[in-house]
Amino acid sequence: MPLDQMSDEKEMSFLDHLEELRWHIIRSLIAIIIVAIAAFIAKDFVVGTVILGPSRTDFWTYQKLCQLAELINTPALCIDTLSFELVSRKLSSQFMTHVSVSFIVGLVVGFPYLFWEIWRFIKPGLRPQERRASRGATFSVSILFAMGVMFGYFLIAPISVRFFSTYQVDPSLQNLFDLSSYISTVTMIVFGCGVLFQLPVIVYFLTKAGIVSSSLMKAYRKHAIIVILVLGAIVTPPDPFSQILIALPLMMLYQMSIVIAKRIERREARQKT
Repeated sequence: MPLDQMSDEKEMSFLDHLEELRWHIIRSLIAIIIVAIAAFIAKDFVVGTVILGPSRTDFWTYQKLCQLAELINTPALCIDTLSFELVSRKLSSQFMTHVSVSFIVGLVVGFPYLFWEIWRFIKPGLRPQERRASRGATFSVSILFAMGVMFGYFLIAPISVRFFSTYQVDPSLQNLFDLSSYISTVTMIVFGCGVLFQLPVIVYFLTKAGIVSSSLMKAYRKHAIIVILVLGAIVTPPDPFSQILIALPLMMLYQMSIVIAKRIERREARQKT
C-alpha cells in the first residue's frame, strides 16, 4: 500500500475517533440536561426536601443520631438544634441557585451514564487481556459513586452543617448563612465523597499501569490513617464516636485498595511465569 494512502487512512481514523468522542460527549450532556430539567421542575422535592434537608432538625440522620445517643447514653451525639438561618441576599440568588442545583443534580444522577459513555470510547482501544481485566468497570464505578454520595449526604453533610452552625468565634455573632454558600458546601461534600469512593477503582488502574503498588500503600498506611482521622475531627462534633464514624469507611476503602493492588500484582506475577 502506498505511503500516502496509509497516511490518509491514519488521518481519517483519527478524525473518526474525534467524531466518535464528540457524540459520546453530546449524548452525555443530553442525559445530564434531561435530568437537570426534571430536577428544575421538581423544585419542591429537590430543593425543599433533598438539598435543604440537612438544614432541619427533622432530617433522617439527626433523628437516628438522637436515637443512638439515647441508646448508648451519649447526649453529645444527639443533634436536636441548628443555630443558624439561611438568607438570600441578592435579587437573582434564589433563581440562580435553583438553576445551579438542578444542574448539579443532573451531574450527580447522570454520572454513571457519563462514565459509561467515556468507557465505551476507551474500551475499543484496549487489548483483549485489558478488556477482560476491566470487565464490570461501569458497574463498580456506579456502585461506589452511589455509596459515596449516600455517605456524603446522610453523614458528612449533616455533621458538617451542624459543626459550622455551632462554631462561634464570639457569642455575640449570629450565624446567618447565605443560601448559595450553604448549597455549594453541601453539594461539594456530596459530590466529593462520590469521587473519593472511587479510590479502589483508581488504585486498580494505577496498579495495572505500574504507578502504585501494594507495598507503597502499606508503607504510607499510617500517614493515610492520620490524614483520615484529622479529616474526621475537622468535620465532626468534638467527640471520638463521631470521628470514628466518619473515618472508618475511609479506612476500609484504603485497606480495600491495598487488597486490590496485591491481587493484581499476584495475577501479573503468575502470567509472567
